[in-house]
Amino acid sequence: MPISLRTRVKRRVRPPAAVLRVIRLNNGFQLLFNLLWWMPVFYQYQKQAGLSDSQIFGIQSVYYVAFCLLEIPTGFIADRIGQRRCMQLGAAAMTAANILPVASPSFAGFMAHFLAIAAARSLVSGASSAYLYEYLHEHGAGEHYVQAEGTARALGLWAKIACWPLVGVLMHVRHEAPYVLTALSTLGSLACAAALPAIAAPRGGGQPPAERVGLLDSARQAAKVLGTSRSLGPLMVQGVAVFTLARICQVNLFQPLLLEKDLPVADHGAVLSAMTVAEAVGSARTGWLRSRLADATVVTVLSVIMALTLAATTLSGGLGTILWLCVFAAAAGLAYPVQRNLINAAIPPTPYRATLLSVESIIDRGVCAVVALAVGAYLAADRLDALLVHAAAGTCLLLLVVGVVLGRLRRDGVRRAAGQP
Repeated sequence: MPISLRTRVKRRVRPPAAVLRVIRLNNGFQLLFNLLWWMPVFYQYQKQAGLSDSQIFGIQSVYYVAFCLLEIPTGFIADRIGQRRCMQLGAAAMTAANILPVASPSFAGFMAHFLAIAAARSLVSGASSAYLYEYLHEHGAGEHYVQAEGTARALGLWAKIACWPLVGVLMHVRHEAPYVLTALSTLGSLACAAALPAIAAPRGGGQPPAERVGLLDSARQAAKVLGTSRSLGPLMVQGVAVFTLARICQVNLFQPLLLEKDLPVADHGAVLSAMTVAEAVGSARTGWLRSRLADATVVTVLSVIMALTLAATTLSGGLGTILWLCVFAAAAGLAYPVQRNLINAAIPPTPYRATLLSVESIIDRGVCAVVALAVGAYLAADRLDALLVHAAAGTCLLLLVVGVVLGRLRRDGVRRAAGQP
């Protein structure tokens, strides 16, 4: 660990009042936008609505594909109209999305629900991270980005911890309550996004927004930036492990895994809350690992831990599975803010930051679309344990390849700095 990085992590002061206000508004936005009350029960909710496993996981696969198709256009939108306005559009779309299952609890209704969520998340995914990163650096507070990202994620997770155990009770009172409460929460995120201040256009890296010709020109400029950064592509691929493992485990495999261990549905919300506690603690403690290891090493080590803990559940009973899932969640919480900072730091000053972050999301969701189909196939064949072991092996192999590439890039950089051919 370089001394300069350790010094930078420790030397953290309170940000200015204007920056602190934006950080708090971003905290509120992330908390409310991602507070999906229906998450612990959506699988069973759809089963009660008459959907089969193939239909449920088919919808998930379509969702990931739709997200991929929407990411680049929405990245262009964010770079053109501003990340703040794109966040507002995303919050409005998410509010509408969560009304659909109430209006139409059917296969078509849930398909429309997840397609609308794909649109909302694609609008926000690159824009929110780009906005926070650009605003903090514009105001000379860039060193607060990792902690701000981690704190926002931690607060959102603590909110889920408080809310998710109540979902089962609320459903007994009003069956559609999880979706109604989610719509109200995302409406609150729209208010937070509306209160965010505008930021100046990013410096360097291309033409100012007023001079952009069209989407194709924007795509060429973004591709040019991606090509000039040798480490950005490998770092995006490295992030696939964190995102895919977290998404597939916490969304697609969570309930099937607990049902496989004979844990009753009534306890699933409490288990997910325990996992969320672990993830929240990890998200708020990113500085602990960053003071000891380089960021790329942190992400690799934590990704391996996530993969191995999933595989370890195959050898465990109900209680052991819960403990391994909590370790998994803590590793995910530690990894995510560090990985976000790695990607943003690898992007040079450019007006195409949101577009480039959308490229990363396309890679992540594209892999998730394939994995979601595989999950459905493995579950249909009653081979859940094999799926978890194969996922762990594939993750470790991917990280090994990326580690070799990043190591070679670092050595090339040292040789160039020393003036060697």
